[in-house]
Amino acid sequence: MPALPLLASAAAFLLAATPAADPRLSLLDAMAAEMNRNQQQLKLQGHEPPYFMSYQLKDYDQQVITARYGALFVNDGYRDRRITVDVRVGSYEFDSSVPEELDFAFTTKGTSYFARPEAPIDDSPMALRTALWLLTDERYKSALFQFLKKKGEDVYAVEDPKRPPSFSREKPNTHVQAPVAFPFDRERWTRVAREISGRFNGRPEIFDSDVRITADKVVRLFVSTEGSRLVTEETLYGLHVSAMARAEDGQLLDNSRTFYSPAEAGLPSEADLAKAADVVISELLALRQAPAIDPYTGPAILAPEASGVLFHETVGHRLEGNRQGDDREGKTFRGQEGKPVLPVFLSIHDDPTLRTLGGDPLNGYYLFDEEGVKGQRVTLVEKGVLKNYLLSRQPVEGFLQSNGHGRSQGTRRPVARMANLLVESTKQVSDEELKRMLIAEAKRQGKPYGLIIRDITGGNTNTSSYGYQAFKGVPRMVYRVDVRDGKESLVRGVEIVGTPLSSVNRILASGKKAGLFNGFCGAESGMVPVSTVAPAVLLQEIELQRSVEGKDRPPILSSPSAPAETQK
Repeated sequence: MPALPLLASAAAFLLAATPAADPRLSLLDAMAAEMNRNQQQLKLQGHEPPYFMSYQLKDYDQQVITARYGALFVNDGYRDRRITVDVRVGSYEFDSSVPEELDFAFTTKGTSYFARPEAPIDDSPMALRTALWLLTDERYKSALFQFLKKKGEDVYAVEDPKRPPSFSREKPNTHVQAPVAFPFDRERWTRVAREISGRFNGRPEIFDSDVRITADKVVRLFVSTEGSRLVTEETLYGLHVSAMARAEDGQLLDNSRTFYSPAEAGLPSEADLAKAADVVISELLALRQAPAIDPYTGPAILAPEASGVLFHETVGHRLEGNRQGDDREGKTFRGQEGKPVLPVFLSIHDDPTLRTLGGDPLNGYYLFDEEGVKGQRVTLVEKGVLKNYLLSRQPVEGFLQSNGHGRSQGTRRPVARMANLLVESTKQVSDEELKRMLIAEAKRQGKPYGLIIRDITGGNTNTSSYGYQAFKGVPRMVYRVDVRDGKESLVRGVEIVGTPLSSVNRILASGKKAGLFNGFCGAESGMVPVSTVAPAVLLQEIELQRSVEGKDRPPILSSPSAPAETQK
């Protein structure tokens, strides 16, 4: 096996582009130096040395303010550094890698010790190298264990000539991002949190509420034996307003508004926040009075945010590349490349390079993924035809290169994940026409009403082969549209359920205006920030089941903040 090239000094390599005094480069140098040492010396007698290694350091700075009932409950911040070490034994074609949940090694030879993935918050190169050394030693032993086990298991498996390589070959990237400002006006935000949370006082129907303001900054350093050298910085500010109540029949109701921005100045003004809180209150009070409806199957309009959640759950997750080669997965779209999978008027892309769209920031923006690959726009579905998958460095049959979608939270192992999912339609009609089509379709099906789902809290889906291929969405603001006069009335108490391919192939048309859903997505590699941009869609048929019917009694006494005349 040819020797791997030694890594050059990161500071010398990047001197021309970045000031030498940059403390981030001193740490990058320390990571490169420790990798050089391990690259030269790490080998257990009688076994292979690593063919690939990468080190990643994430420096977290988070600020959190939470207020309830007009008073501060949390006023905190923390600083943390975490390291990730990837050590691979074997070759690009067949190596030691296994899914994270299967990556466990054990011994009966003595007491096991697990190295901690922590890094010093002091800028101490030697302390950082020591932490990396200990974690590298553990990862190398584990990689050898997994490699030998995989070779043994391969004896029992049928040979597959189409089996893709274990790891893709990618060109190294070098980039040092300029430091990103991270202001946080704690005095202002504590005042805002108190004032906005105080607007929920005196509302006897609303028994709990929460105003939370967060600011997160992550500085990431990455080096690999292939020659990648990366320094990137990301900031994300969040403002969350939520409240809870119970209907008279005991059903638990919640409502919220969430705002994200990469800059503190991009958060809403105090006046806009006050309006948002008032809307949360008015909608929650309306939901308390709304009737619960029975399970429903029929036509429905999903407003842009709800439509975005539908595409995210039914299509996006099933186009994540790592699912195509995993025998535990349902592989919904496996073998469908080049074939129609959606209505011909729909196209879907994912583009982590988009920072904003129409002036609105997108949560899923990033420069490089967790494996050091530059984020790339990828067309997943074009005019209804499946074209590609979201790909990390775990190749898929027929798709052997990463397109920069290997993502993870913290020190979790990266897998292919969505970033900014963009849904486009060429069959667009006005909102008025979409509603007219809804009524016409409901009449055709003999339904007394159709539905408009204007807001949704989120959703989840099952993609595994061990269960039904299904998804669920939790709508919040659902309106029943009477086919006789088009009158809309608010209802509650249902959840969207269905099978993915059946649901998305029943889309009849879309609206003209796209809506943005910013949030976080949880999957195998943790929670990652994502965005979905989609128009409203009209579904020929959607199924709604009754949600969990709470029977809990509302608080017996009125809140002490309620007006005196309502006190019990």
